[in-house]
Order: sequence, then C-alpha cells, then structure tokens
Amino acid sequence: MLGTIDYATKKVLTVANDTYITATEVCEMLRKISIAYPGWAVHIVLDNARYQKCEAVTTLAAELGITLQYIPPYSPNLNLIKRLWKFVKGELRSKYYDNFTDLCYH
Repeated sequence: MLGTIDYATKKVLTVANDTYITATEVCEMLRKISIAYPGWAVHIVLDNARYQKCEAVTTLAAELGITLQYIPPYSPNLNLIKRLWKFVKGELRSKYYDNFTDLCYH
C-alpha cells in the first residue's frame, strides 16, 4: 500500500497492490495527485526509497508540475504518512478480510 496525506485537509490517496511497491506505483500515485489537485502547486515530501528517486518518477513529477522533496534518512518523525500507517495497522490488527480486494475497498 502506498499512500499520501494532505497535511492541511487530511485527505488520503492510496495505491494498492499485492506485491512490492515500485516506481510504477509511485507514478500511479503522482497521476492521482495531479488529478485530485489540478492547477495547484503540489509539493510531495518523500523518504529516500530508491523507487521514489528514480528517473521515471522524477521525470513524471516534472511533467505534472509536482515538486518532490526528500526528507533526511532515518527521519520518520518528519514523515506524516508514517503516523497514518501506524493508526491503520492498529485498526487492521482487529479485522479480518477474506481477500485483498475487500481490504483495498473497505
């Protein structure tokens, strides 16, 4: 699961798959953000995962007019999405889903 959170509105956007997150999913997220915030100056704060810094991601971000900003390594306190994932994981521990699709669309 890949997610973004708008720090002002608390709006959450997600991209889900049943394998690993790669540059493909990051690019999908960039497209979702571009659609959700047309005409806005968008700045995304990311950690330093390789798949978030690769040429495909940086090129698409530039094409969409999205500024990518990377936090220093080992700085989870600066990454707001980590707080959301902590909450989500706590909620998921008490629920069971029969399949991945149900989890994604619940």
